[in-house]
Amino acid sequence: MASTTPIDTPPAPPAAPGRRAPSTGRAGDKIFLGLSRGSGILLLVIMASIAVFLTYRATLAVSKDEGNFFTAFDWNPAGDPPVFGIAVLLFGTIASSIVAMVIAVPVAVGIALFISHYAPRRLAAPLGYVIDLLAAVPSIVYGIWGALFLVPYLEGLNLWLDEFFGWTYVFDKTEVGVARSLFTVGILLAIMILPIVTSVSREVFLQVPRMNEEAALALGATRWEVIRLSVLPFGRSGVISASMLGLGRALGETMAVATVLSPSFVISGHLLNPGGGTFAQNIAAKFDEADQFGRDALIASGLVLFVLTLLVNGAARLIIARRKEYSGANA
Repeated sequence: MASTTPIDTPPAPPAAPGRRAPSTGRAGDKIFLGLSRGSGILLLVIMASIAVFLTYRATLAVSKDEGNFFTAFDWNPAGDPPVFGIAVLLFGTIASSIVAMVIAVPVAVGIALFISHYAPRRLAAPLGYVIDLLAAVPSIVYGIWGALFLVPYLEGLNLWLDEFFGWTYVFDKTEVGVARSLFTVGILLAIMILPIVTSVSREVFLQVPRMNEEAALALGATRWEVIRLSVLPFGRSGVISASMLGLGRALGETMAVATVLSPSFVISGHLLNPGGGTFAQNIAAKFDEADQFGRDALIASGLVLFVLTLLVNGAARLIIARRKEYSGANA
């Protein structure tokens, strides 16, 4: 009978450099996993509870509304019968946010490009720090500055726009009054969202592979051609997501808008005319004086703003997920 010899089991391959061996179920790993998972679940529970609360209170109000909640121009939940709608608020929120985006995004992208590719290092760091500090200024401070400084000095700009661009209808000023308009609110919101868009865009531009820029320069491209052909295409998704994040703040801004705007429940495409309203401004102005039903009506308008903000931030997340460099897929 032939003898059999035991076959030696080959040793396990060594772990790749920089990687730790898989966990064997240590207590610390289990605790960390439980805490991280619990935090994520808690966040979802909080968001769901907010949505349920807003939906419940909004249903109580809308069910007794004698007008069309989405198209009515009046806001009189204390009337008999109660009539209120969000048409004016929706228009004012979107119009002021569009003005803010049109002004803020080009300026923010220009500042981000200057800091990341043009400014000397000694200037880029302090300038970036100052831009980031603007995000820490409270909203009420922006509102006070806008009411005491921006509103008086914008009257001349409004007259100039009316004289030379009144044919566009948007800049046709048909009512006499101070510059407490949606256009002024848009300019103030542009200043407030500028740090957010600038900071995110700057970090995206700094992630452009250095090899791409050096290759373009070696082929004889100018600095602007390098930015146009290498930097901007690479950072397009990041700039769009930064803009959407800024738009999310512009949609929900409260105190600054309430301080500057002269509210009225009239929809007008003449953005230089005083008046208009936004969701956040209307809630802040009417919440204290409203009764229980009036507060339910305000909560109903807040639910619309809540859904609108979620859609904006969700769109930003979808855009940022298209690029693995920003979504964390390569981590």
